[in-house]
Amino acid sequence: MAEAIGRKKVFLFLQGPHGPFFYQLSKGLALAGAKVLKVGFNRGDQAFWGDRRSYLAYLEPLSDWPDRIRQIYVEKGVTDIVLYGDTRFVHAEAIKAARQANLTVHCFEEGYLRPYWVTYERGGVNGYSRLCKMDVAAMQAEIRDRDLDLPDAPARWGDMRKHALYGALYHGFILFRNRRYKHYRTHRDVSVLQEFRLHFRRLLAIPLHAAQRRAATRRIRREGYIYHLALLQLSHDSSIQAHSPLKSMPDFIRLVVENFACGAPVHHHLVIKAHPLEDGRLPLRRITREAARAAGISERVHFVRGGKLAALLNFARSVVTVNSTAAQQALWRGLPVKALGDAVYRKPEFTSEQPLAEFFASPWKPDARAYRDYRHYLLETSQITGGFYSAKSRRRLVRAVVDRVLAAEDPYDALKTENATPRHQLRVVR
Repeated sequence: MAEAIGRKKVFLFLQGPHGPFFYQLSKGLALAGAKVLKVGFNRGDQAFWGDRRSYLAYLEPLSDWPDRIRQIYVEKGVTDIVLYGDTRFVHAEAIKAARQANLTVHCFEEGYLRPYWVTYERGGVNGYSRLCKMDVAAMQAEIRDRDLDLPDAPARWGDMRKHALYGALYHGFILFRNRRYKHYRTHRDVSVLQEFRLHFRRLLAIPLHAAQRRAATRRIRREGYIYHLALLQLSHDSSIQAHSPLKSMPDFIRLVVENFACGAPVHHHLVIKAHPLEDGRLPLRRITREAARAAGISERVHFVRGGKLAALLNFARSVVTVNSTAAQQALWRGLPVKALGDAVYRKPEFTSEQPLAEFFASPWKPDARAYRDYRHYLLETSQITGGFYSAKSRRRLVRAVVDRVLAAEDPYDALKTENATPRHQLRVVR
């Protein structure tokens, strides 16, 4: 059946996660009889695509892209597009054109229940996900008769070293071998040279940062004070830029510190934890220190570099974030969570709608059963075991996702019609 469906399909791949995952996925689709193509916008895109015959280099100015993508759809007979993230300009325009042409849009993203899963949805992810418009009661109804042993929330983000390595390689190719793509412009807010330096420096600094993080975590736990945890994200993350009223982590830090000073009991502390992939482009530690000093609570605010979250979550009183997926680890532990932006998990059953100062004073606890059902629903639908970066994780992911991409229905509709992928493929193997 999958082979018969595949023969009718022409998949156009756009930009994917750093590394070879998209190319490996394309080979799986080709084995099912599908035709696969790739549009590359720079030398980094080209480097991780192993077939020159199916590679289409985009060499024109970005202003020509909306018209060009429509031409490609027609000229190549495209039926489906595959992309990672849905907000950068080239992807947003491709999705707009795909909807007008009635093409299927396959979206990958880091797992909502990371790190042992990735997200696969159709049409959009994060704030554009169908999950944002679904209510928990409907999810509970769909899984009422389905059993699943829910794995514990993972203690760490996965494949960090490989992620940093592929990021450095990708930007290195653009920096040193991008002459052919003279019109290329990064969608980030820094230059390619700066991006390369940041990735390379973070890769070298992993051991030092890990030691600093462990020392800070031990100090916080040893002191024994009650603390609330603020989870930082990357300021250039699409979830911040497209799905949040706050557009940067400095804004978030200042808002959290100010409301903590106003609302939290005087014997409580605030721990601000950086994202695991924070690369130093913003002086977040200094900004935290300045915000705490301005609020008069310097002795009660602490900054911790990114990395393992479990050691801090296990003793936290509450968690506040913009819309970080890491908040789901807090919900799994039954901790009160306040999300300031749009998020797939922002549901009244298990995230607080209190004003922030009031939340710090007396945070509402989540409905643990409702969150467990929500998590069950995700594992039955859009969360797929595996990862983008290590070879073992990619092999597992490709095996699990090829049939889903070829399927006529998206993961949410498939569950309704009892055509969901067998549940044993959703379980974690440690």
